[in-house]
Amino acid sequence: MEETPDAVLAPLARPLVAAVTLYVGDRGVAEELAQEAMARALVDWSRVRARDRPEAWVYRVAFNLARSRWRRRGAERRAYARHGATGDASVDHGPQTTTAVVVREAVAALPPRYRQVVACRYLADLSVADTAVAMGCAEGTVKSLTYKALATLRDVGLEEVVLDA
Repeated sequence: MEETPDAVLAPLARPLVAAVTLYVGDRGVAEELAQEAMARALVDWSRVRARDRPEAWVYRVAFNLARSRWRRRGAERRAYARHGATGDASVDHGPQTTTAVVVREAVAALPPRYRQVVACRYLADLSVADTAVAMGCAEGTVKSLTYKALATLRDVGLEEVVLDA
């Protein structure tokens, strides 16, 4: 029986938003990126469903959109700086528990690839294979990045990491 887009994408929405939120640090932006990634999957559903891991493909699209957004924002900041203005606005994450704030700040301080692997593996609960597809790298790279990210988090005092989106 052929899976419908709703059957694949609907259960993906919440964990995708949570993973992208951890990656970009802003839930509103993450929701937009997740919606765009799922919209792209719908538009090209015949090709997406033929993939071995369509869910992982959607994660990859969302993370690629996030990286494109960072590049655009960097260009905007440089343009503002050339003209003597600032383009940064503070982000309000709403009420959070102390643990969530500490974890979110520690993860936010990680390099982008470490943040991405933590978001995929521990927040989205993707397998090593699916994370490799989502990140566009080899499974061994996922394992290495996971090890290094967790070691970095341990070094800053997070012995037991509980990610809460």
